[in-house]
Amino acid sequence: MITNLPEKRIVDFIKKHHVLTLATKSENELWCANCFYAYLEEENCLIFTSDITTRHITEAIANPLVAGSIVLETSVVGKIQGIQFQGILSKPENKNLEKVKKRYLHRFPIATLMDTTLWSLELTLIKMTDNRLGFGKKLIWKK
Repeated sequence: MITNLPEKRIVDFIKKHHVLTLATKSENELWCANCFYAYLEEENCLIFTSDITTRHITEAIANPLVAGSIVLETSVVGKIQGIQFQGILSKPENKNLEKVKKRYLHRFPIATLMDTTLWSLELTLIKMTDNRLGFGKKLIWKK
């Protein structure tokens, strides 16, 4: 269990949304993929599904340090909110797999129809921009 969790505003933002953009890197190229996620607050990790043969997963297996973002789509500058993150991607461990699967399926029941792999993204750095707190206001959390 992680004791150094992000502040409540960051956690609330992550819990409120459901799509992340994941950025990966191969030797010469960068790639992004969008994924539905569930958040495990007590472990400060994002859970998502993706086939093991996808480009982003293939690259993340080779280099598990990944980056990404979760954003609020708005054209009103004063309401801009979003996070950028870094983390470490892995498959959930056997002891944790059932809890992770249950949490993901609770949020996305349609996923029971899919034959896919669950992934855990342990967050190690989060930078949140929240213009509601003042233009360009940043909140930083680091593990």
